[in-house]
Amino acid sequence: MDSKFKLTKLERNWIFYDVANSAFTLMVSTLIPIFFNSLAESEGVSSVDYLAYWGYSISLSTLAVAIMGPILGGICDRRGRKKPVFMGVIALGAACCLAMGLAKSWVAFLVIFIIARIGYQLSLVIYDSMLGDVTSEERMDSVSSSGYAWGYIGSCAPFIVCLVLVLQAGKIGMTQGQAMTIAFIIVALWWVLMSMPLLRSYKQVHFLEGAAHEENLFATLGHTLKEMIRDKQILFFLLAFFFYIDGVYTIIDMSTAYGTALGLNSTDLLLALLVTQFVAFPSALIMGRLSRKLPSERLITVCITAYFCIACFAFFLASEWQFWVLAIGVGMFQGGIQALSRSYFTKIIPAEKSGEYFGFLDICGKGASIMGTTVMSMVSQLTGHLNYGVASIAIFFVFGMLFFRMSVSSGKK
Repeated sequence: MDSKFKLTKLERNWIFYDVANSAFTLMVSTLIPIFFNSLAESEGVSSVDYLAYWGYSISLSTLAVAIMGPILGGICDRRGRKKPVFMGVIALGAACCLAMGLAKSWVAFLVIFIIARIGYQLSLVIYDSMLGDVTSEERMDSVSSSGYAWGYIGSCAPFIVCLVLVLQAGKIGMTQGQAMTIAFIIVALWWVLMSMPLLRSYKQVHFLEGAAHEENLFATLGHTLKEMIRDKQILFFLLAFFFYIDGVYTIIDMSTAYGTALGLNSTDLLLALLVTQFVAFPSALIMGRLSRKLPSERLITVCITAYFCIACFAFFLASEWQFWVLAIGVGMFQGGIQALSRSYFTKIIPAEKSGEYFGFLDICGKGASIMGTTVMSMVSQLTGHLNYGVASIAIFFVFGMLFFRMSVSSGKK
């Protein structure tokens, strides 16, 4: 990285939280659905129902975050509130991550998982809103991309340890359940310890002052909602994000569950998704470098187009080598589309109300995956064919592209 874009200590500490939370992200995409599948199968749950119940749990947790995100964001926009709230949701998520290893039935496991995922998702709402506090506007694309890049590669360290434990459990005198319990402990500790640099150094720079600070929280949220509706660039971006990130998160959240339900080998599935992380690392860094020469709007357009192609390809997924191709394709673009969307949104919103705005973005983003996972689950159950469920995802990217181009056009007026 050239001297102009050399990371500051605060920027590096902010990036560390991407490394911290990504370990949980990788577990959700790999080991957790496989472990849940084994619990469900032992109690007689079919593969189609297993995929549906997993999708419903993702939907329920994201619905809770969609409701809580703007309220928590509004609280965080008050002076000195962002760091303590951030610490609280990290503690909630990590504690439930530990508790998942103690669950003995698939129902109990899903309940704990839902709470853990709520804590994790809420921490990301606050974390994303911190971007404007830790860097300047001209560096946002690069810093945001670096966060995702190092998150991908950094999360591989605890994941590889957990993967070896689970795959070699029998050879080292453990049951799979015991190995998973240790894996949950490792991920929870990693999450907490890697969060410490940011928690020690972060200071809230932008916040509401004067009358705005004293105003009733729900009144403030109402004003923010009206502001977003009036600003066409923000409004159209929120609609675009609702659709295209819905498709992205659905593919990420359901990919391993989909592959498992198709009967693909669990070991190869995990290795393919590990390759995704290694592919995503340089790809996100490349996106960050490209953003210094090309407008982020153009790069986001490329990423949406690529994901449309990935969704179409997933419809025909029927063998192991095709899943490897899918994993590599996802790795190439998932960091770029998430990082550039985060920095693009940060640039077009009021810095002092970033918590509220990112809370509403979460409704249109992570909350929107309720629709994707629910549609995929329902179509799969109603038709009895998983491929039809996957086919429904591609349309999200079409609508996402249309609204994003409208946002870009509005910003140029």
